[in-house]
Amino acid sequence: MHCPYCQSDQTEVVETRVSEDGNNIRRRRLCSSCKKRFTTYERIENITLLVKKRDGRLEQFNREKLKGGILKSSEKTTVTPEQIEEIVDDVERELLGGETVEIEGRKIGQMVASRLKKIDKIAYIRFASVFKHFVDVEDFEKEVKKLIKR
Repeated sequence: MHCPYCQSDQTEVVETRVSEDGNNIRRRRLCSSCKKRFTTYERIENITLLVKKRDGRLEQFNREKLKGGILKSSEKTTVTPEQIEEIVDDVERELLGGETVEIEGRKIGQMVASRLKKIDKIAYIRFASVFKHFVDVEDFEKEVKKLIKR
């Protein structure tokens, strides 16, 4: 680590503190050459997830966009904001723990749909209608029949 004052690389750590959330480390350093103190921070580098769209385009994963889609499909249902947040957290955690940073949009849709199906069938059908590109009433009917059979 180079001193920001004299550019010397002879510095030592005199104090280390971990942030409350545990994601950052603050270090107070002392330059051995000019004796000035300065602060550095360490943090985990964010992993950028990419979503592969149906047309082949890659788009950066957007947590808020996912949350918005779930919110829209869950309007006037029994799904709570806390449950929506939990779904988004679960999906994001699973994606980050996966083997690749490039994920098919279809896979994300399946992950959300399976979670919604357990919570509220109406929210699930609404979400599935967009995610599965329902074109007509027959598509809705097929999906509802699958739900009834289970």
